Amino acid sequence: MMADTLTTIQGVQMLVCAPDGKKLTGESEAVELIGETMYHGVDWILMPVERLDANFFQLKNRLAGHIIQKFVTYRKRLVILGDISSYVEQSSAFKAFVAETNRGTQIWFLKDLTELAARLEHMQQRECQ
Repeated sequence: MMADTLTTIQGVQMLVCAPDGKKLTGESEAVELIGETMYHGVDWILMPVERLDANFFQLKNRLAGHIIQKFVTYRKRLVILGDISSYVEQSSAFKAFVAETNRGTQIWFLKDLTELAARLEHMQQRECQ
């Protein structure tokens, strides 16, 4: 199993979760990750979609909402990176949820690192204006 690592993307230091690490199955794992960011002094977590339990994508069980609320409460930014198209196609509610979170600056669902770099660059340009 690979370890989580620190990296800098577009000038932003992030905790990058290893794809084969412990699954994020509930609020306690979210709090552990938030603690890791505090230990490393970073505000961003890059979470590969592989690390999310399948229940995360079923909005009716509220797992996604509870986990995301932890990140919002502790003012940590979460990037969920990878292909979620099958989940979006299966649920119009999840599609709307993704669209809504991607409008903000705290939680993003993105396809790849290229999209992340572009999003960060755009956000930095807006902050400089």
